[in-house]
Amino acid sequence: MLHALEVIQRYKSGKTQQQHLQKEQQEPQWLQWLVAAEKPRINLERIHSIAELQKTNAVLDYTERTLHMLDGMQLSFWIRELLEEVLAWSETAKGGSLEQRRTWQQQGINLFVHNIGSAQLYHRYTTEQENGLESAASPRQEIIRILISTHGLIGQYIRGEIPYAENTPLRAFITEGWVTSGELRIMLMALNQCIIGAVDSGLWEQVQDEVEQIVDWIVSRTEHTDWSVKERLSRLRSNSIQQGEAMDETYAKLKQQFPVEQQLSALASRTLWYVESAMRDFSLEEMVKVFLLALHSEEWEKKMEGHSKDSSLTSIRHISFEPLMNTMYYDYKGVKKLNIYKKRMIEKYLEQYSWEQITAGEQLPYPHLGHRIERYPDLPDTLFVTFEFSPAAEKLIAFCIEAEKSPLYEQAVLLLFDLFGLRRDAYDRFHNEETYLSDMNSSGDYKKVLLDYMVGKRVLDIGPGGGVLLDLIEQEKPEVEAIGIDISANVIEALERKKQRESHRWHVMKGDALQLNQYVEPGTVDTVIFSSILHELYSYIERDGRRFNTDTVAAALQSAFQVLSLGGRILIRDGIMSEPESQKRRIRFMEPDGLSWLERYATDFKGRGISYERLSDNEVIMPINDAMEFLYTYTWGEEAYVHEVQEQFGIFTPQAYEKCIRDTLGEQVDIIMLRHFLQEGYTEALADRIIFMDEKGKPVSLPDSTCLIVIEKKRRVDA
Repeated sequence: MLHALEVIQRYKSGKTQQQHLQKEQQEPQWLQWLVAAEKPRINLERIHSIAELQKTNAVLDYTERTLHMLDGMQLSFWIRELLEEVLAWSETAKGGSLEQRRTWQQQGINLFVHNIGSAQLYHRYTTEQENGLESAASPRQEIIRILISTHGLIGQYIRGEIPYAENTPLRAFITEGWVTSGELRIMLMALNQCIIGAVDSGLWEQVQDEVEQIVDWIVSRTEHTDWSVKERLSRLRSNSIQQGEAMDETYAKLKQQFPVEQQLSALASRTLWYVESAMRDFSLEEMVKVFLLALHSEEWEKKMEGHSKDSSLTSIRHISFEPLMNTMYYDYKGVKKLNIYKKRMIEKYLEQYSWEQITAGEQLPYPHLGHRIERYPDLPDTLFVTFEFSPAAEKLIAFCIEAEKSPLYEQAVLLLFDLFGLRRDAYDRFHNEETYLSDMNSSGDYKKVLLDYMVGKRVLDIGPGGGVLLDLIEQEKPEVEAIGIDISANVIEALERKKQRESHRWHVMKGDALQLNQYVEPGTVDTVIFSSILHELYSYIERDGRRFNTDTVAAALQSAFQVLSLGGRILIRDGIMSEPESQKRRIRFMEPDGLSWLERYATDFKGRGISYERLSDNEVIMPINDAMEFLYTYTWGEEAYVHEVQEQFGIFTPQAYEKCIRDTLGEQVDIIMLRHFLQEGYTEALADRIIFMDEKGKPVSLPDSTCLIVIEKKRRVDA
């Protein structure tokens, strides 16, 4: 067994702390530094729980895995021994106590570009003489130092994080006569198998051939042209592309807006650290804007100006997104979770930034969020990139995280909306957004009935959610061109990825349902579908300064009618209110917190006043439509509460719906169908939670919850 593995296992073997302290001076320096780490610096990309890091030493565990892989390889003794020392020292810049790290930084050790920092630590330790001076490094020590300083760079080059030139110091092994080309090839292949395989054995299998090709370039001293801007971005976004991002199409659109290659050319000679970990959930446009904010920052400009005047200054070589990575995640129920609160704020911040403003180095007057680009005097060659929130915003975001799944949550989120001026319809789901889209996709059976009433060859699905209806149209009616339109950039991005990943033919676009003629030619759509979306437009869109406005529904109908062809149809599937509205229902709660739920709901619901009369500690009587509006939210539960209290599901009674359609579209349409029914699932979901009764206390069925309306545009209007 490798000696390095033995000392790690001895440390982990469960010996008493006293025994360890007695032997501490006998342990190698690299191990002392790794185990002394009070807060190891690691890449969060492959970590599933941040909380687990407090109980383990992930850096030491990774080092041990690399050594285990080396231990199982058939190599000559001297190569094996040399690589053992390389792997043992390669993570040391992530270790050390806080006091040690401060001292290292003051001494110019780059702890943020850990391969360089580890090489600096190795060189300083191994060449130090007893009198405190440094001696010249031996060829063996120089080989090890260079291998540490280039540790992992082949993998990073494959990922688009570094320029190829970062690997060229390895050529000195041959030019100095230290090793043969064959020996260097063996070293680099074995070393990279340990480095990459210890992260994920499957990952090594994926990249082994490409690693071998790059090793051949290095050994043969082949001059290699670096990746183009597009190729480098593609490699940096490999995870997004695997998830379905249409890179070619997205990049082409970006080039139409902005000279991407020219503006990002300054990245060509610089290494990028923690890019995918920090920005894997960012869109391509957002990522490019973040790069440009770094390149055109005030700090960067000062640096470049200073460089022109003082040639002794070191130019920027590394750009680190580690601070951004660290701010983007938190633990949620034991799982590493994207801080969706911060992500939504950053999205809006970047959306407001024009390309011209960024390249001019302008700062947005945004009171609670800004980008921060930093350099430190002891690390003049490294730039650090992140976003900085105001103290008030940080505390409010922390409050939202703490309040998740509590009665305080909806209040915290609404405060966040107001602080950042967010549209509630676009940003109301936060941490359970994936669950929401999954729930949308699970409603396929309910939506399938709409296909029976579609006409023509071109269909618009307004607010496509998870894309279930688009999938159904493509599957059941392959001759139809299906288009989804949504106001949320996040929904459109998720659908674009789904389309690419699953090879769908449908299309999606970001757009406003109240202005459809801006996105499609009037008279060219055969069917417009509003499936559970009209009540959201009614609830969220302000018209004449107020939400919950029936004029919004009328505007949506007019918008759809304008793009509709003669004989085309508008299909509506949405909530319905009961007639007569004056009837009342009694609710007896079977759960002890049922009445408190209703009390909280009546206070928080934004659609209208909810009235009820308390009959006992577990029973109330209330208007039938107030009762049903409450029960829709009660059915969905706590996870959806903050979303549901912002929406009114039932907008009209059947007669009121017909009147709205007639008043809005007049004699130009026929109402082919207007039927209503109780949506399947509500009765079962509430069976053990309430008893639903008439005014006299007799159990009755739930009233209809949902309507299906088919409106047809007349081919001609009779005189």
